[in-house]
Amino acid sequence: MDNFIVSARKYRPATFDTVVGQQHITGTLKNAIKNKQLAQAFLFCGPRGVGKTTCARILAKTINCQNISENAEACGTCESCQSFQNGNSFSIHELDAASNNSVDDIRALTEQVRIPPQSGKYKIYIIDEVHMLSQQAFNAFLKTLEEPPSYAIFILATTEKHKILPTILSRCQIFDFNRIKVEDMALHLEQIAGKESIGFDRDGLHLIAQKADGGLRDALSMFDQIVSFSNKNISYQAVIDNLNILDYDYYFRIAQAILEEDAAQGLLIFDHVLSNGFDGSHFISGLSDHFRNLLVAKDAETVKLLEVSQNIKERYLAQSKSMDTGLLLSALNIANQCEINFKNSRNQRLQVELALLKMCHVSSAILMNQEIPSDLIQNTEGKKKTTDRNVETSDKNVEKPAKPYLKESKPKLANESNSDAVNDNKPDVENKQQEHKVIPQSPIENKAEEKPKLFIPRLKDVSISSSIPSLNSVFNEKESEENNEPTYIKGTEKNEFTESEFLSQWNAFAEISKAENKISLYTLMIANPPKLKDNFKVDVIVENGVQSHLLLNAKVDILNFLRQNLENYYIDLSPIIQTSTIIRKPITDVEKYQAMLIKNPLLDKLRQEFNLGFE
Repeated sequence: MDNFIVSARKYRPATFDTVVGQQHITGTLKNAIKNKQLAQAFLFCGPRGVGKTTCARILAKTINCQNISENAEACGTCESCQSFQNGNSFSIHELDAASNNSVDDIRALTEQVRIPPQSGKYKIYIIDEVHMLSQQAFNAFLKTLEEPPSYAIFILATTEKHKILPTILSRCQIFDFNRIKVEDMALHLEQIAGKESIGFDRDGLHLIAQKADGGLRDALSMFDQIVSFSNKNISYQAVIDNLNILDYDYYFRIAQAILEEDAAQGLLIFDHVLSNGFDGSHFISGLSDHFRNLLVAKDAETVKLLEVSQNIKERYLAQSKSMDTGLLLSALNIANQCEINFKNSRNQRLQVELALLKMCHVSSAILMNQEIPSDLIQNTEGKKKTTDRNVETSDKNVEKPAKPYLKESKPKLANESNSDAVNDNKPDVENKQQEHKVIPQSPIENKAEEKPKLFIPRLKDVSISSSIPSLNSVFNEKESEENNEPTYIKGTEKNEFTESEFLSQWNAFAEISKAENKISLYTLMIANPPKLKDNFKVDVIVENGVQSHLLLNAKVDILNFLRQNLENYYIDLSPIIQTSTIIRKPITDVEKYQAMLIKNPLLDKLRQEFNLGFE
């Protein structure tokens, strides 16, 4: 039985032309070999499995080749090439920095650098995973790397460039390897399958390339695994079953259910996905990629960004034509929010199902927004403004009702009320006629017999998430309410009353406040009795600004109560903050300094001349 060799080793590139997906690197190295402009140190960095070590070996073999072709490729037949391929070359040395990362290992390497090559022109040292070297090893390697012998060339390879010292980076030519494209990997796998006489499906090879995430070595490992699983017949279904990949068909069916607003079908598809052992986060992430691909497929210039096979690309193009861009953007936003909140959610399944329900109702919201005529919105807004203006005009002559506990005002005589009504109605009629002349009404307002049409808000005016008012908005509304003009009961009576009668009514209102559970107001009113001044002015003693604010808030209710019960509408009250004569002892440094200045003002001049401070 022959020994099996994995595809990653069996089909490892041996020349620059066979390297997959790194043409910008191989072209630069070949030009450097042609022009004999080789650097003393190279640094190959990039993700795993993209060809860093492979390119380092090809470069080492080529520059020592005795019969380099015109295309700057190694011949593979000379003594140097044969010794390298057999692994017994004395001019090319490989060092694994992950297991040889001490200072002693680097010192042994620098001792070998002093010995010139026995065969070949150059002595090449390939150091893989160079970021694993300790800082002391890096420092020991610096001098040799900066001034090596003319025959020595160092090729460093790493996956973590940021861990290498800047002094090392400045001494190397840096080559950044890219992730290999899906198309390039799929084509390379197709060539290997042809050489091995393996049946394949191109959609399956594309899935392997996508799962590899830019690493060709990972793709070749999965390729060998599926060849064994499918008995040398790589099909699309075999790749899905073996690599635990969600089929594209699930996402196409979900998108169709969203388009048809079939929420039940969407939930059933998601339940089938979970029953097959897939995670909800995996599903919602794949659904986001599906919506992204549909958006890309809607524009002919961006179709090339689809990294899928030709059959799947045609399905994306067909479905993208039936789905609106607004629907795709809204669904993509919902999926993105679900993916963000998925890990923090206790009921993760409900999180995904809620996202699917939202997606299924996006089409109705967009359609509702498109069906609203713009003239209806304008007429509705204009009618609202006109109605508000008429309400403001009619409210000017309307008295606001008094508090429930106030006494009823004296009724007027019938003759007086009728005459006032007749006299008052004349200017109102004239004003209304003038308003009708100045303000033209819209056609909708002229049709009194028609019912007003319901105003439907536009989609952009609808807030999907519940909004909680901020403290700033609450304080602003409270401040606007305080700035409004207070509502007092109007009247012309000015009856005299004694101070005892006033205090009796004052205490009566305090008891009412206590019954209404306004304990703070009750305490304020009974703590310091008010002082009655001339012209029915009342001074209320308060101790601080908080009590003053409390009294001003209740001022309207207090005055209405006193004016009604004392039959005097000229009563007015104002808070008076009681000044304290107690001198507080200075505590802080600034307060102590100010107290000293009161006793001796020349102290400040002394501080300025000597530039003194408190710290």
